Amino acid sequence: MKKRQTKNDTRPTIFEEKEVRRVWHNEQWHFAVVDVVAILTRSVDPGAYWRKLKERLSKEGGNETVTKCHGLKMVAEDGKMRLIDAGNLEVIFRIIQSIPSPKAEPFKQWLARVGQESIEEIQDPERAIVRAKRIYEQKGYKDDWIAKRMRGINVRNTLTDEWQERGAKEGFDFAILTNEIYRGAFEMDAKQIKEFKSLNNPDNPRDHMSELELILTMLGEATTTEITTTRNSKGLPKLSQDAKEGGQVAGRTRKDIEIKTGKKVISRDNFKNQKFLKENKKK
Repeated sequence: MKKRQTKNDTRPTIFEEKEVRRVWHNEQWHFAVVDVVAILTRSVDPGAYWRKLKERLSKEGGNETVTKCHGLKMVAEDGKMRLIDAGNLEVIFRIIQSIPSPKAEPFKQWLARVGQESIEEIQDPERAIVRAKRIYEQKGYKDDWIAKRMRGINVRNTLTDEWQERGAKEGFDFAILTNEIYRGAFEMDAKQIKEFKSLNNPDNPRDHMSELELILTMLGEATTTEITTTRNSKGLPKLSQDAKEGGQVAGRTRKDIEIKTGKKVISRDNFKNQKFLKENKKK
């Protein structure tokens, strides 16, 4: 089995609790320009700000910066994969220089650090797990929850590596397959889970799951991996069937738990309502 590469991890990076989307393209990270603009300007409409800045840069002879921005597919506000202007570190640094902001210098330092961490993580993928754990700790998640989330990331990475090797494409295909697991486990797809938990579209539902919800998600994905490797499934239709059946295994377990406890497993609780925050601040 191919070892997981950090470049396949498209989760946003975090700067002062603000997400910056990124995608691996031409052997380097490209960051969503509109996210950078939002952080530097605090604009209510960073997209409009970026459009005006592009016009100004073109008129002032900075067209090279604009042309080096690529439209790359990332998760948009509506939860769908859409083309979004993105630039590599060089381009982003040039854009930062064009925006007067007190956040410019700390953001550049953060960006340089992220770039170095990305290189190190590609060489040693375990660094990515360590960094993710540190971010969750900084956000205030409980240690037990973090341990399960980290385990879930490993299970997820193993599954997506199998999907990729067997013909599924990262992004749209992965979303289809993941929804099959969610529907089997929780009778809801990703969008419905977000709505149920009152999350925004860019939010990752797993960052707002209870420990039991995470365990069931892991069960569905680990079972899907086992089914797929046993059957040696290839191609989206067969992988979809595997994902459906793997999710159903988790779904049956969920129903058994609900019968024994007399209450629903999936809840409306999310990280934003402080359900999973550490309580050591009270001590």
